[in-house]
Parts: sequence; C-alpha cells; structure tokens
Amino acid sequence: MELLKNMADTLTEYKKSVDHILSDKPVPLLVTGLSHIHKAHFLASLSYEKIPSPILVITESEASAAKLTEDINTMCGDMSAYQFPASDLTLTDTEAQSQEYEHRRIETLSAALSGKAKLIISSSEAAVQLTVPKDVLKKHTVTLKAGDEIKLDELAKTLLAAGYSRCDMIEGKGQFSFRGSLADIYPVSSDFPVRIELWGDEIDTVASFDIDTQRRIDTVKSVSITPCGETIFEEGVLPEVLQTLLEKTEKNKKKNDEAAKRIRRDIARLRDGLSVCCLARYFPLCYKTAGSIFDYANTLIVCESFTAAESAKGAISAHLEDLKLLTDDGVLCKGLDRYLMSKAEYQDTVKNNVRIYMDTFIRGGGIDLGDILKVDSIQLSPWSGEYKLLCEELDNYKKNGYTCVIFGGTDKAAKILADDLRDSGYQADYAKSPKKFYLGRITVVEGIISAGFEYPEEKIAVITRTSASSSKTATPKKKFKKGAQIRSLSDISQGDLVVHGSYGIGVFEGVQKLTADKISKDYIKIKYAGADVLYVPVTQLDLISRYIGSGDADTVRLNKLGTDTWKKAKIKAKAATQEMAKELIELYSRRMKAKGFAFSPDTEQQHIFEDRFSYVETDDQLRCIEEIKHDMMRTAPMERLLCGDVGFGKTEVALRAAFKCIGDGKQCAILVPTTVLAWQHYQTVLKRMEGFNIRVELLSRFRTAKEQKAILKKLEEGELDLVVGTHRLVQDDVKFKDLGLVIIDEEQRFGVNDKEKLKEAFTNVDVLTLSATPIPRTLNMAMSGIRDMSVIETPPGDRHPITTYVVEHDRGVIAQAISKELRRNGQVYYVHNRIESIYSCAADIHSMVPDANIGIAHGRMSEEELLDVWRRLIEGEIDVLVCTTLIETGVDVPNCNTLIIENADCMGLAQLHQLRGRVGRTNRRAYAYFTFKRGKVLSEVATKRLDAIREFTRFGSGFRIAMKDLEIRGAGSVLGQSQSGHLASVGYDMYIKLLNEAILEQQGKAPEITPECLVDIRVDAFIPEKYISNQAQRVDCYRKIAMIENDDDAYDVTDELIDRYGDVPKAVEGLIEVAKLRRIARMMHLTEIIQSGDSMLFYPEKINAKTMERISAVGGKYGKAMMLDVASGKPNFRVNGVDKLGGPLTLLKDTLEAMQSADIDKAGEHGG
Repeated sequence: MELLKNMADTLTEYKKSVDHILSDKPVPLLVTGLSHIHKAHFLASLSYEKIPSPILVITESEASAAKLTEDINTMCGDMSAYQFPASDLTLTDTEAQSQEYEHRRIETLSAALSGKAKLIISSSEAAVQLTVPKDVLKKHTVTLKAGDEIKLDELAKTLLAAGYSRCDMIEGKGQFSFRGSLADIYPVSSDFPVRIELWGDEIDTVASFDIDTQRRIDTVKSVSITPCGETIFEEGVLPEVLQTLLEKTEKNKKKNDEAAKRIRRDIARLRDGLSVCCLARYFPLCYKTAGSIFDYANTLIVCESFTAAESAKGAISAHLEDLKLLTDDGVLCKGLDRYLMSKAEYQDTVKNNVRIYMDTFIRGGGIDLGDILKVDSIQLSPWSGEYKLLCEELDNYKKNGYTCVIFGGTDKAAKILADDLRDSGYQADYAKSPKKFYLGRITVVEGIISAGFEYPEEKIAVITRTSASSSKTATPKKKFKKGAQIRSLSDISQGDLVVHGSYGIGVFEGVQKLTADKISKDYIKIKYAGADVLYVPVTQLDLISRYIGSGDADTVRLNKLGTDTWKKAKIKAKAATQEMAKELIELYSRRMKAKGFAFSPDTEQQHIFEDRFSYVETDDQLRCIEEIKHDMMRTAPMERLLCGDVGFGKTEVALRAAFKCIGDGKQCAILVPTTVLAWQHYQTVLKRMEGFNIRVELLSRFRTAKEQKAILKKLEEGELDLVVGTHRLVQDDVKFKDLGLVIIDEEQRFGVNDKEKLKEAFTNVDVLTLSATPIPRTLNMAMSGIRDMSVIETPPGDRHPITTYVVEHDRGVIAQAISKELRRNGQVYYVHNRIESIYSCAADIHSMVPDANIGIAHGRMSEEELLDVWRRLIEGEIDVLVCTTLIETGVDVPNCNTLIIENADCMGLAQLHQLRGRVGRTNRRAYAYFTFKRGKVLSEVATKRLDAIREFTRFGSGFRIAMKDLEIRGAGSVLGQSQSGHLASVGYDMYIKLLNEAILEQQGKAPEITPECLVDIRVDAFIPEKYISNQAQRVDCYRKIAMIENDDDAYDVTDELIDRYGDVPKAVEGLIEVAKLRRIARMMHLTEIIQSGDSMLFYPEKINAKTMERISAVGGKYGKAMMLDVASGKPNFRVNGVDKLGGPLTLLKDTLEAMQSADIDKAGEHGG
C-alpha cells in the first residue's frame, strides 16, 4: 500500500535512513525508538524505494521473523517479504522425515535470485546456517515454458540430481511422475504441481493441476523447478567423495570405527542404486565454499542487534555441542563438521555489510555508528472490536487533527466498518489499495497487523483490529464430487480384503488379462475360502468395494463360493438396519413434536462477541455456526452433533451458541467427561467471555463441598449464566432456574447409561454434542434426514506443519531430541504404552537427561493423581511426561511440542494421527519421532503401517488411510454396540447401502431395485499397461468407468483420462462404451448378456408382460435373426449374425435402443 509509504515519507528519520542506505558512507546508522510494528512499517516502505534489493533483515528470533514477514506483507498488500526459516539440522539416520522448512528456505533463495523477493527476513539462528551457493542454485534451477525442447530422460536425471523422487502419482512437493508424453512435477517453490505435455521433444503446454482430483486447473506461462534441498552433488560425484572420506577415516582407525562403518554402508547403498540415509550429513563435502543467506542480499539491516548476536552465539554453541556428541557416537567424523558459520565469521559479516541497525532502545555495545536517529513513535494495542471504544479513540484523534488508517479485518468487515463510521458522522472511506492519505480523514483498508502505531509529531495513527493470528492462508474450498467416495478403492492393493455384492468377502489378488479368440480382457481375481477363485470382469468393478471393518486379512473369515453364509449375513444385517431406521425415525418425529424455546435472532452484542474471535474462521466453522443458530431459533428442541478433528475449532462454535443462549436470558451448561477437561474448558470460557459481564462457574471435584453448595444455590436462583462441569451436573441436587442449552463435549466418552440419564435430565432443552472422532461422510448422508449433524473438515489455516521422523529406537537420537526441546524451554511427551515397565522407562530417560523433571501418567492412576500430573505439566513443573496413549484424549498443553513414540509400528494409524495432533497446537515448530525397535523383523502389517506413516510424514497422503481407520471407530460410536457387529460382518460400504435402503423404505419411498447385469461380449475392453502402468491407478480408473451412469459421466471420465494419461486407446473406448450400455441393460432388467460365437444371448430377470413387449420390439427390428427361448430353465432371447449386424457393440446398442423404444411407445399411449 503506497499510502503507508507516503506516510513514512513525512518522517525525517525515514528519509535520512533511505539516503544513508543509498550513500557510500561506510559506517552504519542506528535508528531507535522503533518497536516491532514500526520496524515493519519502515521495512514495508523501503520495499517501494529504489534500493538494491533484496534487503536482508536479521531479527532476534524465529518468531519475530515470522511476525515481521506477515506484517510487512499485509502492509504491502502482496508477497514482498519472504522468511528464511532455520532448518532442522538432522544428521542422524532417519527412515523418513518431512522437509517443509528446507523447502521454504529454497523457495526464499530462489525468490531472491529471480528478483521476486524485495525483503528477506531471517532470524540470526537461520542466518548462521550455511546453504547452497548462489551459482550452484542458479545452475540447478530449470525453467520450462511452452515451445522449449527437452528430452524426458535428461529431465528425469536433472530432477533426481536435484533431490526429487520419482513416483507413480504425485502426492506432495518434491515428487515427479512421467507417463507417456506427460510429465507431472511438484516444484518445492511452487504452491501447486504442474503437468507438462510434450509433442515429440517440444513442450506443448504447461498447466497447474489439483493434487486431489489430479485434473488440470489452468495453463501457466512457465515453471521454475528449483532443487529439493540444500545439499546438491553433481552427478556421480558423491561415491568418489565418500570413498576419499572413507580412506581418511580409516587411517584414524581406532577412533572412527563406527563412522567408517556408516560410510561403507552408504557407499554400498549408492552402488545398489539407493539413496544415502542422510544426505544432509555430507553437506560439508558438497561445495568448495558453502554459501550463506548474506551472499544473496544486496543490503543488510539488523534489528535488535544485541539480542540477535546473542541468539546467533547460542545457536552456534548448541550446535558445536551436538557435533561433539555425534562425533563421539560415530555418526560424524573429521571432515563432517562445517554446517554453520563460526561466531567470528558471523560478527565480521554483519559488521562489514550492515547499513542500518533498528533497535527499540539504545544499548552500549562497541559498534561504530555514523549517526543515531530517534523516532518519536508509540505502539498501540489492537482494537478489540467494540464499536464504542473505537469511536472514543477516533474522537480523541479528530480533536487533535490526526489522519487515521484502520486495518479492518476481512474485506467485508472493512467495508461495513467504513459505512458504520460514515453513518456516525466521521469522514471515513474504504479503499482497496490506497495511494494518498488526506489530512484529517479516516481510511479503512482490509487486513490485520499485529499492533497499531502512531507518530505524534506527524499526527498520524494506524489502528488495527485484534487478532492473535490472521494469516491469510485460508484453505481452498473443496467441491464435494461424486467421485470422492471412489477413493476408498484407489488405495486398494494386492492382499487387501474386498467385498463383492453377490459373493461376499474375499482377498483381492490383482488384475489379470485373459485372452480368448484373440480378444483380450482384464479380469479382477478374488480369492475366497478354500481353493475358490472368482474372476470378475472389470466392467463390474462397481460391485466391489474395499472391506472396511474391524478386522484385517488374518482375522476376518472369508466366504466360500456356492454356500449361503454371505446371503444369511446380508439378511441379518438388513433386518438390523431396518430396526435401526425405524427407531431413528420414531425418535426424530417425537423430537419434532416436542416444544422447546425459540431463541431470538442475533443481537448487536452477538456480533461484537463473534468479531472478537482472534482467528479467521474456516468456511466449515461458519457453516456449522449457521446450522446451529438456525436450530436454536426453531421451537423444536435442538439435538445436533458437531464433529471435527482435535483442534479444528469446535469449542469456538459451541461458545457462540452458548453466548446466544445467555443473550436471551437463559442458562447454559457445558458437560465434559473428566475433571481435567472441565478445568481447561472453564479457563477457555473465562478468557473468551472476558469483558461481556457473564457469570461463569466450575462444578467438579476441584471445588470443595462448601463451594459446590454455594454454586448450586446460585444456579437455582439464576445468578449464574454458564456452568462447566463433569457428571456432577447430572446429579439430583442440581437445579437450574432456566436452562436453555446443554453442550456435551467428547460425547464418545460418556457411557450409554450416562447418555440415557442425560436425555432424561434435559428434555425440551436444546442439546449440542461435540465429538472428536470424525463421523464418516457417507454415514452422515445416510442419517442426515434423521439426526442433525454438522461436520468441520478443514483445519485452521495457520498451523505449522509438524516435522515428523521415522527412526530406529536409538538412545542418542532420543536424548538429542529431548535436550533440543528443553533448550528452547519446551516440554516433551514420551509415549511408552506398557504400564508394567513405564517406571523403569522413566528412570532410563532420567539417566539420559539428568537435569529434566520427569512426570509419569497412565490409566491405572486415580483421577486425583492424574489431575495433579496435568496441572504440573501445564504449569511447567514437568519437562518430560512419560505416559501411555492416554494423552490422545487429554488436555491441550501448548508448550509441549516434541512427541516421541516407542514401538510406533504396533499402533494403528488413526491413533498415531491423533497422538501427533497433541503437539503443534500453537505457532511454534513441533517435532514427532515415531520409533521402532532396532533390528526387529517387522510383521507385514506393521511394515505396511510404517510405510504409510513414512508417506504420511513426507507427503501427508497417509492421512486418508488414518481417517478411514478413525471413521470406522466413529461409525461404531454413532451406531452403537449391536450395529457394529453387523457392520463387521458385511463391511462398511455394504452396510451403508443397506441402511440407506432401509431408511427410504421406512419413509415410504421404496427404492427401485434394478438387477446387476453381466456383459461379456467380444470387444477389446481393457486398459493397456502401456497407458497406465501403475496397478492401483488402473484399478481406480476401472472403477470410475464402471460407475458411469450416462453420457455426461462418460464424457467426464474420458476427459479425465486424456488430462492425466494422454489420448484414450481404442480398448479403453470399448470399455467406456460397454459400461454405458450395461447401465441401460440394467434398466431393461437384463441380468446377463453373453456373446457365443456369432450369436448374442440376452437373459431377462423375469418374463412378464413388460419384458415381452420389449422383446417383441427387438423381434420387430431383427425379424428372423431373433429367437426366443422361454422353455429352458433360464429364459432368454438371442440375436444371430453378430458380424453381419455391425459387430458386437453396434448390435448391443441397437438391441437396447429397440427395448427402450417399447417403453417410450407405451408411455406415449398412456399420455395420448
């Protein structure tokens, strides 16, 4: 925004700073009196000046660098500033680790090279870390645009050398995939992957595409592909370098035996074509002289120079200590020791290059300065959102002749605020990106900065709305398409359990091509109990779904073909779903007849309360809030279930409902399962309701008997508005004066009897239940007419990614992880899931980190003991909590940001996902270490699981699998005990299908059941391996083709295939055509269509008048070529002379058209 730059121009100190940077005076300038927000204003204004960019700004900490970057970008209205974060130097062997921070460093470096970055903001800790030299980065950055000539095998070599990994389908940054003439690449410095289409060796188009649907979004002019990491070896150099290192290390034999062993192992890995375990370890051998962020910048500014220098020294000392430990352990050796600058190098670099120091206060400290400028400035605290307070402030400024700018939050909020101010008689304007400012006027702009600021002499004030974090990273809206459910099969692999609608549960053995009479077709092979095998034509893939239930391949009983066990299981499950549907519908109609209280529409107070929320709400949150308010304003009592993952913002949604209830003079109760949670919710409510004159109390074991008595009295007399409590709230002595709303948190943890008791206690009162196990969407759809559910699926935008490592359990790694967290005054969760040995495990950890205070928590402790442990943890008395998985339902401890899990291979993915969600709850960097026992031979399931976690760590794709696992638990908790058994016996997808049918029947909308139809004709109908080589993707495409219902679907699938894999081969076109015709055949109630020699046989479901009409229409078309056979056990009609009648596809199409015409004629007669 040029407006702010023009404001800065009125400050003499700012003008002098610009002149000083442009002059050739060797000594730097000190500008003081600048708090954080003024520095942001000065720096944002500098980005408009003609100063050699990029300007490098060194700050005192990672947090201040992030805050500064965000504020500058809000003030400029675009990405002018890039943060250069500190990388997590992991030098030990890991099986996998996430590299978000390294990717962000590379992104910033390439933005500096390309001139996109005007400002680079780096903490001194990040600045001392050495990085890739400028010339190497330039050399390894490839820019591709339409019209360029490239060879795919050379591009693949370039990408592999730059650290990218090759895969079948892209799921995250740093991957690439080639299919025919298509190349998909996800550059680390880009927000989206690109698809490059070649014509021969020339690039035809470059387009961005969506990672979820894998479909193209938009063409782009060009794409820059930067390396994946900071350690880039030229091709073939690494083995030589390692060999030389090994020779040097072996000379020094007695000391470095372990180190030599590691190097030998890495050399062997390279020889076998694998990558080394930890490439970053060889960084010191990579470049003649390593680069640093200082090399990329043209102007240097240092903020809080004294603190910054201290934190640089601290980072270097801590690193040297780590190096010593790692060298003793034989992880590193001589020659692998230079990853950071030395203290002297850092000091000299800063001293020789700095142009300006920006400090809040003057500190003595032996720096040569050209001049000291003192800025007269005030930092203003953000405005809370209460209109009256703003007006008082503005009146004050108006009286003194100030010019004001207000950052009003979102675009919508800013416009509303400008209108309100004008209505109140102020000279206020809303502007999108204003350039000039007018004396004495108020300009309202969108955005939020971390604080306001004022320059009294110039009579300028900038006010901002409050926000703890309003980072603009709103997640893109997801369109929910029909194709989404199909994903459950795309994760299918050989050996998985599948359910076939007619034959039951078997094991998926892959896709096989069978050729008969020169016609090739793909079949899906399913193994059943005993030696039974079933081959299913791929056109029928929609009858098969992945078995999702409580067991896995070893525990679930397979069905045997030719017996009726599957049929019986289906009938039983169907009866159960019908019973359930009936119960649900009765319950619903009873509720709709009951009379409750209808709350009034939102008040001004409600809007103020909502505006004070210090985060940007996600679309899901807003939708859920609307749904809940809508229910509260009806007379029927609300009973709504709000589901969302841990930390997705359910509490805020609930509190808005509570505020609405209290606004109408009613009381609200929040019910939670444990004393600890009650205490935490109580604290949250107090904080959120502050300043609104709402009387809140806590009723639990935390209160003495006397206090409890006083609280109960107040509740009965109506002197309390909101009470938070445990089961204590349901006891007989609790009486409310006028209860309006009950909020039940973590409802999945209340027993059935408790729930019944709750329902009796709170009849005709609005009830909102919150649950953290996500309820599957399909189940939600099935029950949507019956139980009101709101689902929050998008996580809040400003979560930092959790850096995750999968490592062998190694004391050295663990000790290092713990001390790294304690060094930054954080706390650690250590999960050891066996109560018998938890105390000896704690003692072992104590011996590794003797200075740490260790706490222990497990499920056999009494609630009082656990409470005490949580309290000590929250108050920071415990440094490391050794505990069982009981923390997955525990309390938020924002300061716990390292999680270490023993034997992670024994836990379910869903559980690991939930445990991992316990750290990274703030904007501090969080770490998770999933460890498994050394040298342990992992079972097949465990290996699969670790692979998934590894993926999950790298590219976040395992998340889907974790959600599946969780959803089954969610489904179980909604459906209750008796239903879960049936769910396991038929599998989730089949169960949902039955439940849907049962509900429709109960509502009197009997679904029309069309038979399944098997089409087996001689057409090449398969997906060639050349076209799609990956089996899982091929199965996924078969499934999509089998789901085709009409021409639009067929067009959509064809479009997707062309988009993802290139032009569609003839055999695939045949497949799509057969799928379309099979749908029509089903509507005509045909069960089988088979080609035998030169005849085609059609088997109707039953012979009745309607069928006969259709058959005679076919007879009318083909005359004697058609023959009817009603006498045999399986009535059918056949058409002879397939080749004469245009081939199998044409014949099938014409026959079905003739059958349809009979229906149309019939309809015409009735209509006439």
